[in-house]
Amino acid sequence: MDTADQLASAGTFQVLKLPLGFIRVLEWLFAIFAFATCGGYSGQLRVSVDCMEKASSNLSIGIDFAYPFRLYQVSFEAPACEGIRRERVFLIGDYSSSAEFFVTIAVFAFLYSLVATIVYIFFQNKYRENNRGPLIDFVVTVVFSFMWLVSSSAWAKALSDVKVATDPDEVQLLISACKVQSNKCGSVHGPHWSGLNTSVVFGFLNFVLWAGNIWFVFKETGWHKGASRFAGGASEKQAGTFSQQPYNQDSFDQSGSYNAQGNLGQPSEYSQVGGPTSYSNQM
Repeated sequence: MDTADQLASAGTFQVLKLPLGFIRVLEWLFAIFAFATCGGYSGQLRVSVDCMEKASSNLSIGIDFAYPFRLYQVSFEAPACEGIRRERVFLIGDYSSSAEFFVTIAVFAFLYSLVATIVYIFFQNKYRENNRGPLIDFVVTVVFSFMWLVSSSAWAKALSDVKVATDPDEVQLLISACKVQSNKCGSVHGPHWSGLNTSVVFGFLNFVLWAGNIWFVFKETGWHKGASRFAGGASEKQAGTFSQQPYNQDSFDQSGSYNAQGNLGQPSEYSQVGGPTSYSNQM
């Protein structure tokens, strides 16, 4: 019984126990985790500037940044170590394109998985009607598999660059006072990356889920069913060909004289009484 027959015979929510429906639910959940861990991120790093003139020092400068990681728009005030003068410093880099692309794919994957699950549960007949539903489902699944791979790879590279751009040791190089040897600059603490690291992991897990689900969706299409019918028809035709060839005992006995003459193993012409005709005529 293929998946289509199982969908027809299963209960309304029993479809979720089948691979096609169960994987869709996992895709729905993993998409939520992917865009939540990336789109909801906010981090902070702190650096210290210890001026030669202690009154100008600031030993805890907080720098906040968040999704979509347009770091060039993130600024903070740092002491110039020249009296009370301060300077505004901007971070470097714009990684919003990769981050927003990743979150966009996750949101659309979440919506499609939700809609597909509802169709599997409540509109099974409409889904299999005219083979249009499985074909659309198959194409969309292939596209999302590719997009998950591309977006996760791009976001993994962008995250690596974000980590470098927000490294407290790198940020200190942007502060003018830190370039003077008489002043001392240091890092208080760096950002926590566990949430963003998790988003990359969920991105590639989503790729694995969508790529693995291609086979189960393909089994619903007419392409797979047509190939199965062709293979089944070829097997039946071959079996019918063999069944039409009856066993012919007479033809077997005429082709060889071993069974016809017993176990002597001699040709039949030598077993005739009186020997060959030509020899008796000569006598």
